[in-house]
Amino acid sequence: MEDDIAVICITKHGINIARRLKTSVPRIKIYAQSKHNDSGKDITWFEESASRIISLAFKKYSALICIFSLGAVIRLISPLVTSKTTDPAVLVVDDKGTFVISALSGHLGGANDLTKRVAAILNAQPVITTAADVNETIAVDLLGRDLGWTIENFENVTKVSGFVVNEEQVGVFQDAGETNWWPYKKLPKNIMHVTLIEELLSTKFKGGIIISDKSIPTKNLREKSVIYRPKSLVIGLGLHRDTTAEEIKKGIEYVFQEFSLVFTSVRNIATINSHEVNSGLRIFSNESNVPLQLFSKDVLGKVSVPNPSKIVNKFEGTYSVSEASAILSSRGQLVIPKHKFPPNLTIAVARISSDDDHEKSNTGNR
Repeated sequence: MEDDIAVICITKHGINIARRLKTSVPRIKIYAQSKHNDSGKDITWFEESASRIISLAFKKYSALICIFSLGAVIRLISPLVTSKTTDPAVLVVDDKGTFVISALSGHLGGANDLTKRVAAILNAQPVITTAADVNETIAVDLLGRDLGWTIENFENVTKVSGFVVNEEQVGVFQDAGETNWWPYKKLPKNIMHVTLIEELLSTKFKGGIIISDKSIPTKNLREKSVIYRPKSLVIGLGLHRDTTAEEIKKGIEYVFQEFSLVFTSVRNIATINSHEVNSGLRIFSNESNVPLQLFSKDVLGKVSVPNPSKIVNKFEGTYSVSEASAILSSRGQLVIPKHKFPPNLTIAVARISSDDDHEKSNTGNR
């Protein structure tokens, strides 16, 4: 649990429960009605209505733990609820600390996980009602969250989730990203891996899950599936001191369109450390929110590449920058050999090995 969790209580019993939680998680913030003020400095005492406090906390915190009745909480948060992608997690704990209920944002907001953790602290019964959890099947909207994957077409999540929990046949196609997204030996019986993406168009599959860093050109596939974008690509760059952010952006856009890749799947950019002084590179990295990893010429010189260059070696002290840095950073395979954009830029792209776990921590320096 993080320090952006608010616990709101309106009774003396609720205050005692809140303090039990704070003993295990000191960073949480407790709010309690001032009429119960016992001069404790571990609590923010409020005189406003509970409705006012919940309204403020709903906007400020990523999770709310409300220690009062479920019905009251529903009435208080109902005017505030907007979207499952932005609403905070809301938990309800009864006044005796017997039950912990996941009331809002169970999946994306993390309420289900937080419910289990709070229940463990209080020795209470967690109450979780989301269908994927109670049926112990795939939660389509969470499948790759812990791996840093993003959903391209969130509008399809509800539909495909319905197919999953109703035990309709759903196909999974994956050609990029980590393969350990399902922690058990077998997939649920109604979910099947396919080797060709076109198989998802079969009428035997009600819906699909696509895990790929490639563009999906077929409209029927896009409409039928939830598309996950893993962080599976590394861009290697060779450039001059005066290469601009706009040149870098246009070059990458051209290469990705030409080879049907999606920029959302880029984990990081890699290049030689002599380019750190290039302001265009830093600007592009910051504006695109993609980390930058730098390597020395000596390290890059040890990487075997398909297109070494004597000219590059003359100026940089290594026979390759774009290809070598992409391969080294990804520890994978080149999917796009270097493309030249005279006179200032070369671009190469490598795909991270699906079995390589180093990518979670090896994204370099910003």
